[in-house]
Amino acid sequence: MYVVNYSKHGTLRGMKEIMEDSLVKQAERITGDFLQEQVKTTYQIIGKGMTNQVYVVETESNKVVVRMNDKDTFPNFIKEKWCIEQAAAVGIPGPEVLSIGIVDETAYMIQAFVEGDNGVDSSVPKLNVWRRLGEYAKLIHSIQVKGYGGNLIDPVHGEFQSPSHAGSDGSWQGYVQYNINSLTEHDRLIELGVITQMESQRVRKLFEDLKSEPFRFGLNHGDISLKNTIVNQANQVILLDWNAEVNVVPHATIAQLMHYQILGLEESPNVEEFKAFIDGYGISGKDLSDIRHFLLLRAFDNLRWAIDRNPDLIEPYAAFAKQVVGMIMD
Repeated sequence: MYVVNYSKHGTLRGMKEIMEDSLVKQAERITGDFLQEQVKTTYQIIGKGMTNQVYVVETESNKVVVRMNDKDTFPNFIKEKWCIEQAAAVGIPGPEVLSIGIVDETAYMIQAFVEGDNGVDSSVPKLNVWRRLGEYAKLIHSIQVKGYGGNLIDPVHGEFQSPSHAGSDGSWQGYVQYNINSLTEHDRLIELGVITQMESQRVRKLFEDLKSEPFRFGLNHGDISLKNTIVNQANQVILLDWNAEVNVVPHATIAQLMHYQILGLEESPNVEEFKAFIDGYGISGKDLSDIRHFLLLRAFDNLRWAIDRNPDLIEPYAAFAKQVVGMIMD
């Protein structure tokens, strides 16, 4: 139900519509101030982004995309701008970032508008797009980075960091050890029916093996999917909307695709599309062997986060973790 009020013209309007009008005006203000031109038309892009409000704003001589969010998310725009520039340097096309900043408590990014069809809607065969995304993923993993985690703390040297929390110092080793230490006989995951006491011991061994693996760490896009692409008239695939982190490669990227498949999301690749991605990357079957264990580690860690921080997500996260356990234990 929307909260409503009466305007001075006596029109009953929903709070949602009022907020949308405010966001449109904010997008137009940001664009007008940057381009120093009068705005002609504005429309919202709906259903292609998960976290930001996204608008297309057109003036007499320019057409741009304005992405907006709370001011606290500004570091994410700094990180995304850096990622787009680094990706372009290794041959991955993306939207040109024209400006980022904060205005009236709103963080924003202005990008040049990219002509073409969203990858979900494109008439180009999906297998071709997924194969190209596999090629892009390998190039992304070649970008020079330091550290581990999702916070870009030093754009000059490409250094990332993961915040520490109770039980972990923010390193990869600390991340894995935290999840090992959490596998106790009084584990909430046992109470939730995600694992049995016996399965917990098997999972501990899997995580101990992950901890001792000499993994390679690299940059990950964070949300490789058709919805985050534009295919232009030349059939070039343009990559959008980074949610980047430095993590184990190629495990983190492929585990993300497996995650989408398990959830049955519309943007997840089918069996043939997944194979096209793997072919594009150049991964052999044996290289995929411990990626499911990485997926299990991430599923458990996300569930433990939900237990500590977001109780509303416990049920869906527990259901997903149980599915991954079933994949591995069968």
